[in-house]
Amino acid sequence: MILCCGEALIDMLPRKTEDGAAGFAPYPGGAVFNTALALARLDVKTGLFTGLSTDLFGQRLEDVLRLNGVGFELAARSARPTTLAFVTLTDGQAEYAFYDENTAGRMLAEADLPADLDDVEALFFGGISLAVEPCATAYEALCLREPEQRVIMIDPNIRPEFIADPARYRARLAAMLAVADVVKLSDEDLKWLEGNGQIPELAAGILAKGPELVLITEGKDGVTAYWADEKLHVPAPVVEVVDTVGAGDTFNAGFLAGLADAGRLDKSTIAEGLEPGVLEAALRLGTAAAAVTVSRAGANPPRREDLA
Repeated sequence: MILCCGEALIDMLPRKTEDGAAGFAPYPGGAVFNTALALARLDVKTGLFTGLSTDLFGQRLEDVLRLNGVGFELAARSARPTTLAFVTLTDGQAEYAFYDENTAGRMLAEADLPADLDDVEALFFGGISLAVEPCATAYEALCLREPEQRVIMIDPNIRPEFIADPARYRARLAAMLAVADVVKLSDEDLKWLEGNGQIPELAAGILAKGPELVLITEGKDGVTAYWADEKLHVPAPVVEVVDTVGAGDTFNAGFLAGLADAGRLDKSTIAEGLEPGVLEAALRLGTAAAAVTVSRAGANPPRREDLA
């Protein structure tokens, strides 16, 4: 099983009311929730570890997880409210305003960490949960507890406006990247972390921090994998973009599903270097799945049959 660790929230997406006025409609989401959902739709056994509210939005999140076959038995439940993210779209590009104070997801603590992960072969971390306390400290502790036993993949999905303490956030990411096997970053995330420069040199800087494999996505220009002194580029399929909500999250799921399909979701294989054919197939599954997501409104990842 792949256990996705991070936020589950409600995306308030812009919609028109019946009388044509501007409004918002609630949709289950969150970067890590989206990745878990996409993995399950790609027929990968998937679980979600997060803080789930018992409020009406939390019930909606549970209903969607259950409907799609994502296990959430390890989630920590509380009566605190669900995080809300109001989304605005400019030329299909999403911007977010988060309402996250004292929520079930944010108040997750180290005491809530699952003790038994016997069925878990890989852990995925990311999203805004790595930027806010106390949940960020809890996820960091889980990540640093497990790298000897399980594959670790991280996608920080950086939201600069959400980071109250950049120095602490950078220190947390440095500790987690040091034990990660795979790190995925958008080109914007990469530059936020490493500064201005050419992407290959900046990606080399991330590799130097510890991961075996670094994946850099560049929207319509596709993705490039970097490892050791090698790189491999896969272009993105050409589609009509409706919006980009959930695109990177879906790519993460497709890539992990590709490794699982090939039986290569283990630490030693990644450390020794994935076969080029396996790596390319995983990257192509990720880009194909993400292409379907951006052709739809909101984070609505594809199923296997949608990729035929």
